[in-house]
Amino acid sequence: MKFEQLLKSKKVLLIDGGMGTELAVRGCEMGGISNLTHPDSVREIHREYSTAGADIIITNTFTMNRISIEAHDSLIDVQMVNRAGVKIAREAVGKDKLVFGDLGPTGQLLEPYGNFTEEQFIKNYAEQAEIFDEEEVDGLIIETMSDLREAVCALKACKKVSSLPVIVSLAFSTIDKGGRTIMGSSVTEAAKAAEQYGAAAVGANCGDIDPAGMAEIVKRYRESTKLPIIVQPNAGRPKLINGKTMFDMSPDYYAAGVVQSVLNGASLVGGCCGTTPAHIGALSKSIEKLM
Repeated sequence: MKFEQLLKSKKVLLIDGGMGTELAVRGCEMGGISNLTHPDSVREIHREYSTAGADIIITNTFTMNRISIEAHDSLIDVQMVNRAGVKIAREAVGKDKLVFGDLGPTGQLLEPYGNFTEEQFIKNYAEQAEIFDEEEVDGLIIETMSDLREAVCALKACKKVSSLPVIVSLAFSTIDKGGRTIMGSSVTEAAKAAEQYGAAAVGANCGDIDPAGMAEIVKRYRESTKLPIIVQPNAGRPKLINGKTMFDMSPDYYAAGVVQSVLNGASLVGGCCGTTPAHIGALSKSIEKLM
């Protein structure tokens, strides 16, 4: 079933949860490199999220764009790691669930703050989006963006090379002043840009706002756009415990917070850093009670 059809039939779609933090727990390298070094672990995580109730599985390709890879002096092959990411996700869930190709930030800045032009960013994202399109994913998701200009470059690139639905999600640092990312982009600005450049949905993930606080971001999105709204908060704020970064928000507490976003108008919900299949399972049960 296509994304638009599924969203219309279910009203609220459940997306999977954290990948990098789950890989770390299992002793694997965080990030797309594990598609090549630990494909069985990536596949297992996808399956666990699917079993927990996720309707949409996101590929393990966050930041696997050329600019990001080359900035880290990595020898990762852009084509290989992204194609592997789609293949593993599809093997895990087959055609029963939707698979969305994940496009994350470059980690670099656009002019005049950095050295990159918008044309370079668009070319960068078009390469990754084209790979996903060729591998026949069901949609694309641009996430964890703190600079709206970069998000727009990624969206333009996706629309240039593919007719697939594209979700745009920003990482907000504060609810104040209309909701702001660390680069100063606001909820209203994000909503308008998403509509202008053809996004299928818009919203928020990761960032510094807890699940309950995300409901306020959703409220402001709902006041600014008629597009479907996505929210994927972290499992609270990270804590340093015995030298390790940990997220200790319980699945039930997490689910209760995200439900507030649904009540405020979110129609796509899932998790980001620190969330596990248990968190998504708890959220699935909470959503079922609402419907």
